[in-house]
Amino acid sequence: MTSLTHPKVHMGQITGGEARELYASNPVILLPMGSHEDQGPHAPMGDYLLAEKIAEIAALQATAAGTRTVVAPVLPFGGADFFGPMIGGIAVTPETLTSVIGDMVASLHRNGLTRLIVINGHGGNVGPILEVARKVKREKGFVIPSLYLWRIAYALMPKLYGAELAAKVAGHGADPLTSLGLHLMPEVWRPDLIPAATALKRDPLLDLPFTGLGTASFDGAEVGLPNDYDDVYTQGVGKGDPRLCSPENGQRLAAELAGIVARFAAHFASRTA
Repeated sequence: MTSLTHPKVHMGQITGGEARELYASNPVILLPMGSHEDQGPHAPMGDYLLAEKIAEIAALQATAAGTRTVVAPVLPFGGADFFGPMIGGIAVTPETLTSVIGDMVASLHRNGLTRLIVINGHGGNVGPILEVARKVKREKGFVIPSLYLWRIAYALMPKLYGAELAAKVAGHGADPLTSLGLHLMPEVWRPDLIPAATALKRDPLLDLPFTGLGTASFDGAEVGLPNDYDDVYTQGVGKGDPRLCSPENGQRLAAELAGIVARFAAHFASRTA
């Protein structure tokens, strides 16, 4: 039997008998999502693993503090955006992702489970999540909030690391993911493959410097461009220097992120039936 101090939080591990008792109370359900894409030569392609892990830690914290919280099966495939050229990557169209999220939500709502929070770890998921949330709000009146972990993390990093280090280490293939991974899942990270930092490339046709995925600069103005990630990045790494990442910074960041999710779960539960 699961102890009170270490409850089951993954829905896939909860038995049918336990489920009938637990879900009658309409607990908070965290829906983790991520992507399966290039995060640099040193990082596992499944960044959804980190979104799931943060959700797990948060669910344990929230439950221990009095708000029963569980974690739905993770959605590992992100909405297709810039990363299609990476061999081994798997993505789904935004339309398919919207449909899958909608079906998951409908399955839970059908049986009275209405306290849902999306824990997102991929930019390509933002649109489909919002589309489903708007539809549910319009048709049923339920609110489905979402927490975009990496956007939250970028805002936290200057406070946790100091502004100078945060500016140097922030970016795809660097932080927040690499420090979090080195702390939470060191067994699947490859520090020996961490590359040196490189500048973003230039668009070869227009001869403009890239400023990020899908953006370049012209006379200080942002220009939107349809380039894939490998046109912009080198080895899947953006602006940040992954050599500056560390498990110590990952530990601090994980604690902050999980704490925010856990506290939000409690707040959400207090404001919903």
